[in-house]
Amino acid sequence: MAEYAAITGWGKCIPPAILTNDAIATIIDTSDEWIRTRSGIRQRRISHVPGSDLAAVAAQRAIAAAGISVEDVDLLIVATCTPDTVIPSTAAHVQRKIAASNAAVFDLNAGCSGFIYSLSVATAMIRSGAYKKALVIGSERITWFLSWASRDTAVLFGDGAGAVVVEPSNAESGLLYSHLGCEGEAASALQIPNFGTAGNRFVENYSVFEIQFDGREIFRRAVKGMAREIKIVLEKLGLGNDDIDLIIPHQANLRIIESLAKHLSVDMAKVEVNIQNYGNTSAATIPVAM
Repeated sequence: MAEYAAITGWGKCIPPAILTNDAIATIIDTSDEWIRTRSGIRQRRISHVPGSDLAAVAAQRAIAAAGISVEDVDLLIVATCTPDTVIPSTAAHVQRKIAASNAAVFDLNAGCSGFIYSLSVATAMIRSGAYKKALVIGSERITWFLSWASRDTAVLFGDGAGAVVVEPSNAESGLLYSHLGCEGEAASALQIPNFGTAGNRFVENYSVFEIQFDGREIFRRAVKGMAREIKIVLEKLGLGNDDIDLIIPHQANLRIIESLAKHLSVDMAKVEVNIQNYGNTSAATIPVAM
């Protein structure tokens, strides 16, 4: 069995349709300055196709970059909180669209942390020796859930997908260590209410087009949580902040990213930032940034 699981290929798919802050300001009481100063976002992409279409293109590009055949893929994980359908999984749709007939497939929903969770799972499955070539995809069509009358949320999100191929390796590479967690007591800080079997279909004006969002609570927990997890991982690997060459953080808010860098005493030149172009694409932000 291989000791490591190397990332050998990567690809992304970004919808061509651009929605700028100025364009949003024509339908919502907001402005480019208001959005930029609070989030760092200047524009975002809007998909007119299902998330599995974006995922399929990103996957094909990752496969090409890795120089493997789609028939070689034996594991396919899609990180998403905006699935095409509940049954079958988005991963099943992707399998059909790219003809990955030899792959075991499933979705993983951990919200914005979904890609990290999925990469951790795929790494463990590769290291076990049971699988040889895994596709890990983060794909979201968040804008489908948005209420375009809500200034607090409509300006923050965008659509996109990113993918990586993971293969066994004896060279130190890939995901060296991960530490996963969840702050379930704060679940109400970010949620799509009344969607799922806990919802009530018979309320007046029933709609899933709503995201409940507590920006202050998310900001506070995001900075502390990300810094805490980085510290845990570095200590486990016997490394320090000075050993960091590059941070690829979740792209939720530029102020969160800047606060994280300051907390770690890491220069922003060592931090990948693309939120100005894509907004928050949830589970897709990290693979797209990669």
